Amino acid sequence: MHWISLPSASALGIKAPGSYEAYEKLTTISPVKGEPKAMEMVALLVEAQEATARTARGLLALADDANDQPTMDLLTQRLDVHEKTAWMLRSLLEE
Repeated sequence: MHWISLPSASALGIKAPGSYEAYEKLTTISPVKGEPKAMEMVALLVEAQEATARTARGLLALADDANDQPTMDLLTQRLDVHEKTAWMLRSLLEE
């Protein structure tokens, strides 16, 4: 999902999405259909964490160009969380 923190969005004069429908139009993560098995769920979570990390990494350059240090700090922290989570989930998929 492409996201901007609410304080940053306000500071930049951007309206944050206010509904699930609005968020759904912004996401790069496809909704899951049906009821996947446990390990399929883990694989889907890995994909979602990796997609979120890619989004955060891509936004870092924009924040840097804008000299927006608070947003860069937030993105760096979120990137760390999503990359570690993806790594831990991938370890569950190894046999």
